[in-house]
Amino acid sequence: MIIDIREVQDINSFYRVESLKGVYGIIWVLVPIFTLVLGITIGVLVIVWLEREISAGIQQRIGPEYSGPLGVLQALADGTKLLFKENLLPSRGDTRLFSIGPSIAVIAILLSYSVIPFDYHLVLADLNIGVFLWIAVSSIAPIGLLISGYGSNNKYSFLGGLRAAAQSISYEIPLTLCVLAISLRAIR
Repeated sequence: MIIDIREVQDINSFYRVESLKGVYGIIWVLVPIFTLVLGITIGVLVIVWLEREISAGIQQRIGPEYSGPLGVLQALADGTKLLFKENLLPSRGDTRLFSIGPSIAVIAILLSYSVIPFDYHLVLADLNIGVFLWIAVSSIAPIGLLISGYGSNNKYSFLGGLRAAAQSISYEIPLTLCVLAISLRAIR
């Protein structure tokens, strides 16, 4: 059996084209997600800047003005400072609980994004119970706040963790009722 070299080249070029289609498919799936995240990030930065400027105007003081033009980059400077801060662990507390608590809160919030549709056919987990899973997973975040407050072995930090968890729960109850009312209306 004799194999022509042109047939082998055609097969190789076919597989290259198919692999490029797969890469382009992945890129076009990620573009709407990155666009949404970028839009939300810019919106938050604008709201933070407006809040600082309005607060400075009310308090009759100079607002942020040294970080970029008109102080626009102040929120990025604050975020960078927060990112590079030293990680302090309590000396008498439980370091595992103190470290696991924020991780639980962040993972629960990120996991709740898995059922949010970014496009008509672009949902990370297309479930029939997506709304209920979103409510259940987002309700785990206050547990992380409680764990980190308890892990510090400090009564004031524990009270702060209790307050943060209570505040988070008090925001979740009306939000859950609104989402369920809309969901029940959509079912009907």
